[in-house]
Amino acid sequence: MLLFWVLAALMTFAAALAVMLPFLRRREEATAGSAHDLAVYRDQLAELEQELARGLISRPDAQQARAEIGRRILRLQEEEKAAGQSVQARRAGTVRAIAAAAVLAVPAVSWGLYAFLGSPGLPALPLAARLNADPAQAPLEELIARAEAHLADNPQDARGWEVLAPVYARLGRFGDAAAAYRRTIALAGPSAARHAALGEALVGEASGIVTADAEAAFAEALGLDADNPRARFFIAMARAQEGKTEEARALWQQMAAELPPDSPWREMAGQAAASLSAAGPSEADIAAAQDMSPEARREMIEGMVAGLDARLREEPGDAEAWRRLLRSYVVLDRREEARAALQRALAAFGADSREGQALAEFARELGIDDEGR
Repeated sequence: MLLFWVLAALMTFAAALAVMLPFLRRREEATAGSAHDLAVYRDQLAELEQELARGLISRPDAQQARAEIGRRILRLQEEEKAAGQSVQARRAGTVRAIAAAAVLAVPAVSWGLYAFLGSPGLPALPLAARLNADPAQAPLEELIARAEAHLADNPQDARGWEVLAPVYARLGRFGDAAAAYRRTIALAGPSAARHAALGEALVGEASGIVTADAEAAFAEALGLDADNPRARFFIAMARAQEGKTEEARALWQQMAAELPPDSPWREMAGQAAASLSAAGPSEADIAAAQDMSPEARREMIEGMVAGLDARLREEPGDAEAWRRLLRSYVVLDRREEARAALQRALAAFGADSREGQALAEFARELGIDDEGR
């Protein structure tokens, strides 16, 4: 019992120091934040000069933007100077008062509460005991920890790897999911379902891009089962991302015609094929996808967006299609790709043209612009 209270006192002292440190560093952190903002403005000036040299922005607009950035830099410097003077005057006494209050308050409050709510006499419950508790009462993170501990001791358990892999994928841990699927294939042998799931994990790890490794996994799946819908869908997506829109449309239309009505892949394939003929996923398309599982919904939308992006690389003259593409990338939270698409659109129409100016204004409404701010 004495050891417990000694350890508690040490931990309390460490917690008090942790409370005080932010107050001691406040000025330094504020200075670092100002330096970061200043660096951002300087980078914006450099990017502005590059865009002016490439003809992506007119000289009058560049001068106006340059002046605005200059005003922000001056304002930042003035604010930093004023903050430095005011903070310096108050800092010493305030920090000492807060630090003293923290040192006194932390042990008083925490030990007082523990005296009423704590149970120092209970025995410790180590990790091993928690992992052996009733699984029905354990949270998901603990169940994953149990599975990982089991597989660390039993790495040849193919069934364990196969059960854990889709859990990783649903949690967005696509790299771990791909490794688990590879381990399953090595231990239990190849199957169309395992190779297709591996390919999908690799697509997730690449943020929706069907990489060469992913396509190889889908090809293995189709070699084992030519009708595997997951592999067929992603092979068509790969063709769309390569700009082979007609081939992608034909593959998706064939899927939609052949799959049974209750297959979720049938609806996804039909939606994806339609997106290559229209101007990309509309708000109604995205709303209709809400009834699907999160994984299926994202795969469908990303397939449609990839098809639209590929079509605009071949036929960049459709301003409305560019709007749909920008909005879709924002919905998917892929803002860097949205900015890259905006750059391509402005290059196609001309930044000073009526269409280019309208697209730039639309992008600003979405929270993006051609300067990446």
